[in-house]
Amino acid sequence: MKRTTQLRHLLSRPGGVVTPGAYDALSAVAVEAAGFEAVFLTGFGAAASLLGRPDYGLTTLTEVAGVAKNMVRAVSLPVVADADTGYGNPLNVIRTVEELEGAGVAGIMLEDQVWPKRCGHMQGKQVIPAAEQVQKIRAAVAARRDPDLVIIARTDARGPLGLAEAIARGQRYAEAGADVIFVEAPESVDELKQLAAAFPDHPLMANMVENGRTPLLPVAELQAIGFRLIAFPVTAIFAAAHSLLATLRHLKETGTSRGLEDRMLTFTEFTGLVGLPRHQELERRFVSQ
Repeated sequence: MKRTTQLRHLLSRPGGVVTPGAYDALSAVAVEAAGFEAVFLTGFGAAASLLGRPDYGLTTLTEVAGVAKNMVRAVSLPVVADADTGYGNPLNVIRTVEELEGAGVAGIMLEDQVWPKRCGHMQGKQVIPAAEQVQKIRAAVAARRDPDLVIIARTDARGPLGLAEAIARGQRYAEAGADVIFVEAPESVDELKQLAAAFPDHPLMANMVENGRTPLLPVAELQAIGFRLIAFPVTAIFAAAHSLLATLRHLKETGTSRGLEDRMLTFTEFTGLVGLPRHQELERRFVSQ
């Protein structure tokens, strides 16, 4: 089954699908090893991993497409890519879809922020007119070669313009052909329920950002409310950064890595995670001794 078709199947079943965020090929491999069925290429994480910078509109299409390509090659899961605003007008969106679809992603998320954008849980967001985003969504739908490629329309209007405007935009984006609607940063359980009521027949995405603006609910509760695509975009990178800092501070302070073994994978566990046994088998088959 194509990964695009696989993602559509996951979205259509009761409960939908959970997509932890990955920021490079290794973190995508970890998502698959943990038993999840799809992975979300987080723009927040990609900016931090690639550039060591915040999610502030600093990454480019080619950088994100490169990360996407590596993820797709590293795992068998459907990969959903955060494509920010599409990096420009509808013509840029067409190229964005071409590049990311060419990289093998199963879904593409496009948002209606003014460029340069910023993380959806930061202050000071601005959005473009809804009519402009409708044009972008229509361009994205027309550009995809595989009709099963999932187009996710995200609106950041909740912060600057209020929930009613965000819902109205989501409805317009659904009419323009978006397969999934994502209203970023609702601020209460009641608002999450209002979103579900406003889109009873259209798949909805929820974004669980630790210490963000949206209540951090369990997957089961979000599914019961009515969300079908549930992302945890920064969980892995926050945990990895915490562990990285703690480990390096210990090394700096003590001059040794002894005592840290229980916080690490073993050499064998890590090389197994990244596929060393398979490569050793390929070497036995194809490399002359």
